[in-house]
Parts: sequence; structure tokens; C-alpha cells
Amino acid sequence: MKRILTTAAVAASALTVGHASADSVRIAHVTGFSGALEAYAEQTARGMEMGFEYATDGSMEVEGRAIDLMRKDDQGDPSRARALAEEAYAEDDAHFVVGSIASGVALAMLDVAEEWERIMIPEGVADGITGARHNRYVFRIGRNSSQDAVSNAVAVGGEGVCVSTIAQDYAFGRDGVAAYKEAMEAEGGEIVHEEYLPTDATDFTAAAERLFESLRDRDDCNDKYIFGIWAGQTNPFGRIQDLNPERYGITMSTGGNILPAMVGYSDFDGMEGATFYYYEHTENDMNQWLVDEHYERHDAAPDFFTAQGFSQAIAITEALRATGGSTDTEDLIDAFRGLEFDTPKGAMRIRPEDHQAMQSMFHFQIEAQRRSDWFAGDDEQTVGVPVLVREIPMDELDIPIRN
Repeated sequence: MKRILTTAAVAASALTVGHASADSVRIAHVTGFSGALEAYAEQTARGMEMGFEYATDGSMEVEGRAIDLMRKDDQGDPSRARALAEEAYAEDDAHFVVGSIASGVALAMLDVAEEWERIMIPEGVADGITGARHNRYVFRIGRNSSQDAVSNAVAVGGEGVCVSTIAQDYAFGRDGVAAYKEAMEAEGGEIVHEEYLPTDATDFTAAAERLFESLRDRDDCNDKYIFGIWAGQTNPFGRIQDLNPERYGITMSTGGNILPAMVGYSDFDGMEGATFYYYEHTENDMNQWLVDEHYERHDAAPDFFTAQGFSQAIAITEALRATGGSTDTEDLIDAFRGLEFDTPKGAMRIRPEDHQAMQSMFHFQIEAQRRSDWFAGDDEQTVGVPVLVREIPMDELDIPIRN
């Protein structure tokens, strides 16, 4: 096993805010460390620290330059995120801004990178980030809405498939549904209804009834699904399932999520979808190191966004090596375009046309299992394990260029 540093040593070498040397590589992580997506933000931060550790063999240096990570909490506020990104470039002289994890917040930050002509690595999913709102300084390592959508359409799509969707009424939800509709129709299916709710919605009964109404009398459909796109601590899937969609021949479908959310997936035994990452889906040395070290340090499995943060660190490190350690923006742009690199979930390639990382996705089927190894100090409980059906290689995913 590739053993690097103790947890304490990693923290001391990685988080040197306020003590950065002039020759360091300065990376500001601007994301929602408090608020609705706090768990996602903490996972990406932990993943980046571990990724830099792995990529540098524990030195936290690349090409002789120390890596300095700075945390800035945008609290899920687009205006605050913009101000913090400006602060990072102007006052901290950051070479990279990473974040934010919320799509709407990330979209608000993009033009700050253009104004300062510095690299930004947004963590949100909305297609607009590497689409209509994209600029040449923006590179995304995480997946986009189209990758989520196309992989989920491949998982359940086909001739005679009818789907109604439910999503949050902001960029993440609307971009996701638009991409899913396009992908499902390409697979021969049909979207018959779209339901959008506020991000803080807690009552899903009326929406569920509208979804049922849109599908229940569709005798022309071979298969009927409700597909959901949702982020945060509350979601509509449990309430929809409580109302027994099976009585109308309707099956639930959704993508992957963080492990705490997937505890509730145990109520959807047999449900199919596709995901960005689950720690048991891939077998490679990097993923094995991440899994082993994460269990040793945190007594828990690495999660969905841990892998994204880790992959972001690998991409940054490989780009810096390609430049010989130069943090000149134009040198970095040249390095990132077309960059190929390994991650815990497999190989990625940054598409030059829109700076989106191409990557495999994973078709799963939920299996209710008794597990005690997902969370620290956890007693055995029933969880919804996304058992791998197959890896969908990046070359099988027709991801549109939208910029």
C-alpha cells in the first residue's frame, strides 16, 4: 500500500493560509462550507487534500513549489462567492480558485476568472458552466448535467419508455432535466411531464400526484418511470414511494448520491440509474489507496464528492508538471486542454473544445443490504447499495458541446 503522511502532517503541510511563500502554488477553495451543501463541500475539501498528498508522494510540493490550500466559505451565496473569488485572486494572489459546489453559485463566479485571467475549477454540475456561461479560464473535472443525464438515459432508456421528471427549480435541476430529455429521446424514450419545485421544498404530495396523473393512463408506454434530480438534505423520493407508484406501473429512477442519502435508497430495491462514483465500483491502485487511507483516517468509506476533490487535485498536479511548475495562466491553459490523467474512478480526458473532463459513468441497480462499513462507528443498518451493472466508458457517452 502506498503510505504517505499521517493526517496531522497532511493538515499541517496543506493548510498554510497566511503563510504562503511567494513561490508557492496558491489554491483557494471557495465553496459552501456551511449551509445546505456543507457535506458536499467538506467531502471535496477532504478529497483534494488526499489527492495532493497522493500525487506528490506526501511532500505537498510539485516541481519544487509548495501547495498552499485556502478555505473560503461562500455560505451558498452567489454574491459572497464572487467577492471571495475576487479576494482570492486580488489579495491572496491565488493561481487557482476551486468551487463552488452549488451550480447557481458557481455560475455567478465564472466571469471573475475571466476578469482576472486566472484559472477556475468549478465544482457545480450545471451544463452552463462549460456551456453558455463558459470562458477560456474555466476547467471542470467533475461531471456535468449532460454526463449525468446521458448515463441515466442509457441505463433505463429505450423505445416505448415514458418518463416524468422532478427536479429543483434552479440551474442544477433545469439543466439536468433538459439534458436528460435530450438524451432520453435519443434512446427512443419520451419525457411526458416536468415537475419543478423550490430548493427548500418539504411537501411533495401534490407534486407526486401530478407525476402519477401524467403517467397512469399511458397504456402506450412499455415502461413508465419517474426520474428525479435533487441535491441537499431533503428529497422527494421517499414521499413519492410512500404513495405507491407501482399501482400505476411506475418505477422510480435517479442518479447516485452521497452515502447518507443512499441509506434511504434501501426502500427502492431494484431501482436502476447511473452514478459518477461509488467506492466499490472501480479496481485500481489509486482508488484502493483512497479507500484504505480513508478508512484508516476516518473510519468511513470515501464518498461521492471525495472522489471529485481527489480528481481535481490530480488534474491540477498533472497540469503543473506539464508546465514544469509554471503558474502562468497561458501555460496552464495549454496544459489543461487535452490533459489525460488517472483518477480513483478511472481515466479522464479534458476536452479542449469546452474544458469539460470526459469520464466513465457507472450503471447501477440498488440492492438493499445490511452494512456497517459506510460511516464511522456505525452499527449495522439497511442501506441501498448501488451494485454495479456495468461501467459506461467515456467513449460511449455522447456528451454535447454546448458553448
